[in-house]
Amino acid sequence: MVNPPPIESEDDMAAAQQLVTACQKIREQVGRVVVGQDEVIEQLLIAILARGHCLLEGVPGLAKTLMVKTLAESMNLKFRRIQFTPDLMPGDITGTEIIQEDPQTGHRQFKFERGPVFTQMLLADEINRTPPKTQAALLEAMQEHEVTAAGKTYRLDEPFFVLATQNPIEQEGTYPLPEAQRDRFLFLVVVDYPTRDEEAEIVDRTTSSFTSAVEAVVSGEEIMQFQRTVRRVPLPPHVKDWVLDTIRAVRPRDENAKPWVKEMIEWGPGPRASQQLVLAAKARALLQGRTHVTIDDVETLAHPVLRHRIVPTFAADADGVTVDDLITRLIKEQRAAPAQVL
Repeated sequence: MVNPPPIESEDDMAAAQQLVTACQKIREQVGRVVVGQDEVIEQLLIAILARGHCLLEGVPGLAKTLMVKTLAESMNLKFRRIQFTPDLMPGDITGTEIIQEDPQTGHRQFKFERGPVFTQMLLADEINRTPPKTQAALLEAMQEHEVTAAGKTYRLDEPFFVLATQNPIEQEGTYPLPEAQRDRFLFLVVVDYPTRDEEAEIVDRTTSSFTSAVEAVVSGEEIMQFQRTVRRVPLPPHVKDWVLDTIRAVRPRDENAKPWVKEMIEWGPGPRASQQLVLAAKARALLQGRTHVTIDDVETLAHPVLRHRIVPTFAADADGVTVDDLITRLIKEQRAAPAQVL
């Protein structure tokens, strides 16, 4: 496989600037409807630019659905929402074959009726409320961007993203995502409560006659061009080493694993974590107006990339140690390692 040439020419720099400008316009459009949540919106943009999927975790009422729908509108992408429930079947997502009669001949034949996954931005609402068999119906679509039904494969429209939500406080009647499915998500984004001032503005907007229309400022074709630009951002060797050393450091079965890792971590992240951390860091670098990746980029994105890929031990859970605590400790120790170029 031949790597794409790095960003060097004036045309490349213009493309990078176009990406920054487009993302600023998207933020402005989303800000017309959604109050606050700047960090969450930035992480969603990074995931889209890196051609990744997002899992959003937060309590009800934090505008997760509204945020995703508004984001799709600002990008002029087809949007579908699926409410995941315990009785949802795989065919309700991917589609099903129905018998159709030809009015001319009277012959009956099967026709594939496409499901809601045939869109560009799919919101899987409360994905942990449906059994694993139905959750798995998204796996092929997320990984291969295609759906196989009755022995035939159907390609999904590009660009294609899955943004899923889950409620962290309701455990009854839920089915936690298997590790293999969680690993398909680039980010696990934690959606937190708004500040007092933001909540005051939310109240003012939603209890008055306030309305705001969202304009499409970016096309799907432009999004795909931006994704190609992201992959051309050069990765300095010392940043690549930082990523590899950091990811491998939290694998308890690694021969160089530290005692606290073996004690606190049951399973560590696989190679997909390294790949996606690098891609996300490249996207962040461009959003920051740079055409090269720094260690600050990978440090900033370590939590959303790793928090769903690390399984703590029973001892860690018993001591009240969270996955975020483990990642914070990991980054702190990496900073204390021998001097690196920042």
